[in-house]
Amino acid sequence: MNGEGEAIEAAVPLPIESARAKSKNAIWMVLLAAFLGWMFDGLEMGIFPIIAKPALSTMLPGDLKAQAHWIGNITALFLIGAACGGLVFGWLGDRIGRVKSMMLSVMAYSCFTALGYFAQTPAQLGGLRFLAALGMGGEWSLGVALVMECWPENKRPLLAGLIGAASNVGFVSITAVSFIFKVTEASWRWVLLAGLSPALLTVLIQFFVPESEKWKESVQKSTARPLREIFSGKLLKATLFGILFASIALIGTWGSTQMIPPWIDTISGEKIAGGSADNKLYAQLCSSVGAILGCLVAPFLGEILNRRKGYFVLCLTSLISCQILFNYMGSFSGGQLAMVFLVGATTAAFYGWLPLYLPELFPTRVRATGQGVSFNSGRVLAAVGAITQSQLTGYFNNDYAKACSIITLVYVIGMVFIWFAPETKGKPLPE
Repeated sequence: MNGEGEAIEAAVPLPIESARAKSKNAIWMVLLAAFLGWMFDGLEMGIFPIIAKPALSTMLPGDLKAQAHWIGNITALFLIGAACGGLVFGWLGDRIGRVKSMMLSVMAYSCFTALGYFAQTPAQLGGLRFLAALGMGGEWSLGVALVMECWPENKRPLLAGLIGAASNVGFVSITAVSFIFKVTEASWRWVLLAGLSPALLTVLIQFFVPESEKWKESVQKSTARPLREIFSGKLLKATLFGILFASIALIGTWGSTQMIPPWIDTISGEKIAGGSADNKLYAQLCSSVGAILGCLVAPFLGEILNRRKGYFVLCLTSLISCQILFNYMGSFSGGQLAMVFLVGATTAAFYGWLPLYLPELFPTRVRATGQGVSFNSGRVLAAVGAITQSQLTGYFNNDYAKACSIITLVYVIGMVFIWFAPETKGKPLPE
């Protein structure tokens, strides 16, 4: 009997251990899907800065002013599309689930990017970038919500850094490909067609990624009315702060640092000594590698100091590094590339801080919508920044650096308003 009893006792924990192993595997699949989704987001966002010049040169041959105008307009269309996508897919994520909505968002940005292969006019290219951006805008809020709800709370800084860095891994990837396969007026369409590849990620999401248990429990308790809730009552303040802080980060990125590749194009036509790639590719590579580092460091800065002090430091370092780059480093050199690396690190670090802070502002039942609206409403204001950048560039006789140095003064606003925001360090995610 004792032997049988011992055997029974030994057998009892096995289902528990099996369940734990299954749960552990599940959360790793959640992280992998979110990381790949945002990485492919970054890859597809990095496509346009690389193809913009050759694409618009084929559509508007010889008209440099019109080309610069359309770069700003297409960037603005992309940002507005991402804002709409954040709203639509964030709402879907709170109503039908994070996983199903993420699958739809990835499929959307893959297919519409690939359809850019057939664009014949700047307006057609801009329209397709708008539609692709719907999916890109939705994927961010869904992936962040899913990861933060499935993983232990003490892992949040690490997770925020990984998610923030993912898009810049995509930027590095598309830049590395551009080193090998030169993007020209004859080949830019194939780059867009390759954008269909992330659609394969939907298979992983469909069959291997579990739904958030916190979301399931939340919708069982009450019917979510996410849009109504985030714009009323106690959540209104959190929503407005989320929009403001995301807007500052996005305006700084899309109104200035995204313009570094075309700026490099205008100030130097020669190649790096001993190299074969365009200078703008070296600049984009330096910026993207710096961005990966910045995204990994930023959430730990927010954890070591606190959320408010961390954001203040990011604004201050971004302001200083951008002013130095755009005002004092106007010729192509190794020193300029080093400063581009630093600018990439400081300005992109916000995308590691935001996945840490935004989930802490909203309860589970409206988290995807709250994050999506906050982050992607910032893209609407960033679209204004992109258009303003285009106008400023024209006003200053195509001087990208002068226009960018003015736009990056936006970081001063963040340095002031962060002190009025809620401090969430050490607090659990709101239920």
